[in-house]
Amino acid sequence: MRHRMNLRRLGRFGSHRRAMLGNLAASLFVEGSIVTTVTRAKELRRVAEKLITKAKSGTLADRRLVIARMPHKAAVINLFNNLAPRFAERNGGYTRIVKLGNRVGDASPMAVIELVD
Repeated sequence: MRHRMNLRRLGRFGSHRRAMLGNLAASLFVEGSIVTTVTRAKELRRVAEKLITKAKSGTLADRRLVIARMPHKAAVINLFNNLAPRFAERNGGYTRIVKLGNRVGDASPMAVIELVD
């Protein structure tokens, strides 16, 4: 039975996994799209969409929560100033995952995760 097993461990311990997902989210918010493995993209989607939803309210408490989960100054500024107003009328579904095929070195399935327009 797999009760309450609702996240992917990604071969890392908890603090490393949270730091990696925060860095991936920061890269996504700064660049707009990134290329990563499919499993990382699916886990990043969960993190990024919650951060965008927090940024839509724009309160100081939400800004501090976002900074705690993603300590990247340029990404936080871009998220609150540019991305949150862009998604103001949208109720979720802020990211898109497009599968690319397998990586040459180790045949890992790759994908592009990008912010929708």
